[in-house]
Amino acid sequence: MMSKIGIVGPATSVERILSIIEKSKYTNMEFIPFPYNEIYETADIVKNNYAKVKGWLFSGPAPLMMAKKALGSNDNLSYCPGIGAGIYRSFMQIAYHQKKLVNRISIDMVDGADDVHESLLELGIPNSDMIIKLYDHTVSLDELAQFHLQLIKAGKTDAAITSLDSVYTVLKKENILVYRNTPTTMEIRQAIKIIVEKVTASYFKNTQVGLAILQVENFDEMIEKIKTPYGLQYLELDIKKLLLKFCEDLDGYLVEKGRGRYEIYSSRGSIEKKFTPLKNVINQLSLETDCAISVGIGFAETVFTAELNAHKAVQHAKKRQNGIVIIEDGGQLIENAGDQDELTYSYYSNDKELLSRLNQANISIKTFKKIEAVIRRMDWDSFTSAQIAAKLDVTDRNIRRIFNSLCEIGLLECIGETDSNMRGRPSKIYKLNALSPKTPIS
Repeated sequence: MMSKIGIVGPATSVERILSIIEKSKYTNMEFIPFPYNEIYETADIVKNNYAKVKGWLFSGPAPLMMAKKALGSNDNLSYCPGIGAGIYRSFMQIAYHQKKLVNRISIDMVDGADDVHESLLELGIPNSDMIIKLYDHTVSLDELAQFHLQLIKAGKTDAAITSLDSVYTVLKKENILVYRNTPTTMEIRQAIKIIVEKVTASYFKNTQVGLAILQVENFDEMIEKIKTPYGLQYLELDIKKLLLKFCEDLDGYLVEKGRGRYEIYSSRGSIEKKFTPLKNVINQLSLETDCAISVGIGFAETVFTAELNAHKAVQHAKKRQNGIVIIEDGGQLIENAGDQDELTYSYYSNDKELLSRLNQANISIKTFKKIEAVIRRMDWDSFTSAQIAAKLDVTDRNIRRIFNSLCEIGLLECIGETDSNMRGRPSKIYKLNALSPKTPIS
């Protein structure tokens, strides 16, 4: 199957990217040009053509930022970086054309100021006279052009390097010594390779088997509340009607297993696109039955493995209230899938040293990985047991016991206490350690 990739950027950049693509062999990919006159056209381009392509390649980081904002996603997006070899080339061009080394230069870029300074150090050029302006998608082209113009007119700089074609054109008309910071052929070739790999991986990922198991909890108790034998049949018909409508939208296949359990077979790609409707179905089922609904989803290359993953996921979901739990092929477990507090972690590991330490502390790899995932997601350098307990919806006492064991095996370290003037006992403050050799394994 031919996958389509959109190429977005100024016409000259798009043409250059396509000319490099022509020299490579991508038999299963079709590259569609989407040139713009102004960078702000990027948002409309990606929104209006989103369904036509499987991935996007942008000429630079600026249109990429605008696309991310418009799509609200980073999936299958790549760009040609302008930092690195492109900076070296700009300095070389200025020195070659001016027959001298020009130190006082203004530069605009999305990010990478540290990379510029490193490049200058490697070239042996002092960077004290370089004036760098970092910008994001909210900046106006006129603001960037004026940044360079005002520095030139004030006598603070002698040349400009810009990442944007529109700014380059404005400065050229003002007879300013200006050069484009564009990616090299090698950098473009690498960016093409990255987006092709992303699209290819996405294709195989989306075509994986997906199985969603929906379980009405406390089904026997629900039956006892129904006054007539026909009441249960009517309720089951209502449930099936609701699920069949969802399956129709999903292009899936519904199997009724009895005793409040339903299985929906589809592809991974289809299920992932329908998380919001699935959550709506769960809420409706919960209202219809007056029961909690456990949902476990399994993704895998084969139906058999998807079924195994889905059954593990629904068992895990029983502990949660109307939340979706996913187990992927490869051991990734996702709690509260599609929600703001979504948590992803592995429920097994091949790290023998880590497993040995956790076994010594009588802590499961799943428990440790879950705690680690919370810390990573919250970006905490330090934390208390109460903070972790609140995120995992367990007792502080239970987490303190686990933390004491993790400290003993060197995976956690107590680095202080909260203010003792606060009400109650001060809480210990911890930090997460990597595997540390200072704690021996007996």
